[in-house]
Amino acid sequence: MHIAFIGFGEAARAFVRTLREAEPGLRFSAYDVLLGSADDASMRAAAEAENVELANTPEDAVEEADWVVSAVTAASSFDAARSVAAALRGSRVYLDINSVSAGVKQRTAALIGESGCVYVDMAVMSPVHPRGHRSPVLIAGNLDAALIGRLEELKFDFELVGREPGMAATIKMVRSLFVKGLEAISVQMLMAAERAGCLERVKGSLAESFPQFEWDRFLSYEFERVATHGVRRAAEMRESAVAMEELGFPEGRALAAAIAALQEAVGGLGLKLGKVTDPAQAAKQVSDALSQRE
Repeated sequence: MHIAFIGFGEAARAFVRTLREAEPGLRFSAYDVLLGSADDASMRAAAEAENVELANTPEDAVEEADWVVSAVTAASSFDAARSVAAALRGSRVYLDINSVSAGVKQRTAALIGESGCVYVDMAVMSPVHPRGHRSPVLIAGNLDAALIGRLEELKFDFELVGREPGMAATIKMVRSLFVKGLEAISVQMLMAAERAGCLERVKGSLAESFPQFEWDRFLSYEFERVATHGVRRAAEMRESAVAMEELGFPEGRALAAAIAALQEAVGGLGLKLGKVTDPAQAAKQVSDALSQRE
């Protein structure tokens, strides 16, 4: 079986690693727009380590592939499908794991469907490490028994939530508003409290109101997530904003846009915080960096 990836970033590499464990005979190919950029060397090293054939064009990557997995940034999701649509033929499967709105998934499904391929709206509902393709996913689309059986054989941890593309995406986008929003609120609160010199009092008050949280651990985790992945999370939040608009909540769009702005501002600093253990120190470092950039 040949699986091609459009986009060879963190998610694709994690999927390759665990899929090979599930079925050692699988063949993998990939294309990424960053080939030839400053990331070229590291990408080629990762591909060599995982025995993945890197292609010079997206069409070359998907040639003769049984499955195509689209794993790109939210902003590039539809363009990725458009780049391979002409090279796809019937009986293939297109797994769209990108974090985009239902509307984008539906447009992509219509495009891919013109070739006779099966389109699968797949929403990854947890970090891809350490479980890779075994991470919990929601799927939607017109999947037959054979395809569902193949997903089971490969040990995907999936739940079929509907036959219409976009249903899995909607669940993820609505959930992401909370998850990424909580990260943004935590980071903004922490920086404000540290700058105002009242962080310990604020944490103490929160501990009384919400004793179930280990606050230093929780805040450290939220800070590390935003600092490391904020730019990618911002792109997802912009898609969540579109989803809120599609659902008829313009105020939800404004909320998602504000979350995206905070995520992008912090993530765009490029700070390497590692595994944060002192949230106050992290807050000061990020807050100072934001002030200097302004």
